[in-house]
Amino acid sequence: MIIDLPDTNISQVAKNLVKAREEGGVVALGRVLTLIIAAPDDALEAAVDAANDASREHPMRVIVLTTSEGDARLDAQIRVGGDAGASEVVVLHAYGAAASNEESLVTGLLLPDAPVVVWWPTLAPEAPAESPLGRIAQRRITDAATATDVRAQLEVLGRTHVPGDTDLAWTRLTHWREQLAAVLDQPPFDEVTTVEVRGAADSPSTALLAAWLGLALDVPVRWAYEPIAQWAHGIKSVRLTRANGDILLERPVPGSAMLTQPGQPDHELHLPRRTLRECLAEELRRLDPDVLYGRVITEGFAQLSAPEPVA
Repeated sequence: MIIDLPDTNISQVAKNLVKAREEGGVVALGRVLTLIIAAPDDALEAAVDAANDASREHPMRVIVLTTSEGDARLDAQIRVGGDAGASEVVVLHAYGAAASNEESLVTGLLLPDAPVVVWWPTLAPEAPAESPLGRIAQRRITDAATATDVRAQLEVLGRTHVPGDTDLAWTRLTHWREQLAAVLDQPPFDEVTTVEVRGAADSPSTALLAAWLGLALDVPVRWAYEPIAQWAHGIKSVRLTRANGDILLERPVPGSAMLTQPGQPDHELHLPRRTLRECLAEELRRLDPDVLYGRVITEGFAQLSAPEPVA
């Protein structure tokens, strides 16, 4: 069911939401989280689709807020049942002065004691935790990959980081970190002496992976961007140098990787780029601060040297 509420106010939205719940028989709302999505119009539906998919794993309510210039007005749409995927979705379009206080637009729709997560699918505030929406959330999710200058964006995230902040550029590294940790847990247990990470210039994950390895292994890390004609998106390769030879985890083509180790046959691994839904679902599995990400974005990235010139 979809309920359109043009030129309305939050009180009317809340009343219609209660009515829709009663008619639809929605129960146990106190046990679900509320995901607030702050997105521009052109990213709205993709973000809602990802949230609906993720809500099949994490029951939640979704409030989408988009702001625009114009005469002061609030348009709203309520989606429940099949039209909301597996969740209850409220879409708020605020215009002009009606968009001046984002916090007041959503607080009237929040549930007592229900955890709140805020997600900015595109451009995020410079200091997410100090923003109107960030102040009311336990977790704040950004995406540095959407920035024009991804390295500058990582510097900003490190400078303004507060426990509870996280970024999807870090989430996209989960499978890479799992594979590398599994390799180093196997004999021989020779120390890694140097690390080399290569990836696309538009991928903040390249720098974050290099920062994590430098922090975890306490060794020099070289990192570089691949020429865009040869590698357009994501991580390309990681090379770990040890006394008995190099370990190389490399994607020859997007979607699969080859693991090469001394004295062992090569292993082909399934290593696709993670979808937005997968990354969002992973971040919603925890509401406590991601301490490791905090160390990587503040300590590890600050210690990282500049990338080497493109070959």
